[in-house]
Amino acid sequence: MRAFTVEKLGSLETVEAPEPVPGPGQVLIEVAAAGANYVDGLFLHGRYQIKPPLPFVPGGEIAGTVKALGPGVEGPAVGSRVVALCGVGGFAEQVVVQAGAAVVIPDVLDFPRAATFTQSYCTALYALRNRAGLQEGETVLVLGAGGGVGLAAVQVAKALGAKVLAGASSPEKREAALASGADAVVDTSSEDVKTAARAFSEGGVDVVYDPVGGALADPALRALRDHGRYAVIGFTGGIPSLPLNQVLLRNRSIVGVDWGGWSMTAPGQQAALHREALDLVAEGRIDPIAPAVRPLAEAGQVLDALLNRQVTGKVALVP
Repeated sequence: MRAFTVEKLGSLETVEAPEPVPGPGQVLIEVAAAGANYVDGLFLHGRYQIKPPLPFVPGGEIAGTVKALGPGVEGPAVGSRVVALCGVGGFAEQVVVQAGAAVVIPDVLDFPRAATFTQSYCTALYALRNRAGLQEGETVLVLGAGGGVGLAAVQVAKALGAKVLAGASSPEKREAALASGADAVVDTSSEDVKTAARAFSEGGVDVVYDPVGGALADPALRALRDHGRYAVIGFTGGIPSLPLNQVLLRNRSIVGVDWGGWSMTAPGQQAALHREALDLVAEGRIDPIAPAVRPLAEAGQVLDALLNRQVTGKVALVP
């Protein structure tokens, strides 16, 4: 089978590898699509806090068909359509994962949308509900709303009954946010985020969802009402320094959201969260956006585009 490996940081090479064989407790998946994520680009260039030993195959989420079961495994059955988190290894034609990591996907999800679902939507659900405690009727400012994680947050927040102001830097990205259900948008490249958010929410938003950081963090913090919650998702715009007096004087909270780390330490809770997110799809409460579909051979170019914030929505790679 073909796999795309990082032999040296910054470049991907195509290799021919033996077909993997599932061991006890494992399943073999024929990959139909692999999700391309910002974190995969960080792995590729050695810029993530976790650094897999070289050589390694990047790709943390896949969708496909169960091809074989390892000894002692009863399901999912051979032929089942599944999605799975694999950490690394997904940019290949076949992948072995633990049986519990392979989750049957609803019929309404095709493979490209399934392959780009888990990281973005589980991050959004974990951040907004579990960490920020979002309640029905509250208001949310979503930054980076044109990217995969941001668009997922728009849809999840709406499914939880919130009003959403989506911040994005280009007309294309703002249009994508509105199509995903945002109530209003703000141009983060030219408008004052604090002013726009306070006008939208009549005084201050309840929750900020921030995968960007950088220069947007300070005005977004100041856009919160008293007792508002600031969910820190990531730093595509750089790691900011925040004025903590703005936290103290308004009784605001800043909460970290490391969904990936939590999912590895609490696999049972993550499995339940994953099922809930997929149930929202099956019930029609969220409609995952269709990703751009690119050949797996273009993975390096796609990851660089993600790192440079040149991608609207999601990208699925197909073998």
